[in-house]
Amino acid sequence: MRDTLENGLERALFASRWLLAPMYVGLVAGLLVVLAKFFTALWKLVSGFSLTTEAEEITVDLLSLIDIALLGNLLVIVIFAGYENFVSKMKAAEQSEDRPSWMGHVDFSGLKMKLIGSLVAISVILLLKDFVAVEGAGEDYDYTGIAWRIGLHFTFVLSGVLFALMDYIGAKRQVLLATAHDAHPSIQAPELDEVE
Repeated sequence: MRDTLENGLERALFASRWLLAPMYVGLVAGLLVVLAKFFTALWKLVSGFSLTTEAEEITVDLLSLIDIALLGNLLVIVIFAGYENFVSKMKAAEQSEDRPSWMGHVDFSGLKMKLIGSLVAISVILLLKDFVAVEGAGEDYDYTGIAWRIGLHFTFVLSGVLFALMDYIGAKRQVLLATAHDAHPSIQAPELDEVE
């Protein structure tokens, strides 16, 4: 009786991962919103263009397009890697020649690093937009806002460095435990997949 109850509970817990699937579908809807925003910004750039348009204005509009494209990339990474890591393998993509090379190889640690890398890239684009806008605005610009964005950018960079350091320490620890287990089999070495 106890084994049956335990087995049923474990099956229910394991099946609960499918509760994440609607969230990834929701992110696909978010990707559609990002696509609409991209084409709205592109239309603004193309329809507002004239030979008298300032280079700074075009630069800001192009940086906005790059920013939106990076956000789209970030969503795709989260959708694919999150679904494959936490819900199920994507069988539909296994034989596709268009399957991204990182798909199926990005574990939770790699997903964190890709996320923080994308956030840093988006933050840099926003700072570049601010820099270009400051040149045109002169003394009327809100420098306090820029200072906050610079602080936020360095927070993202520092977070990325700390994530990488934690992963490095965890991998080193895993190697040391595996080496100790090889030398003394009585020492239990955890599964290597836990760190990867």
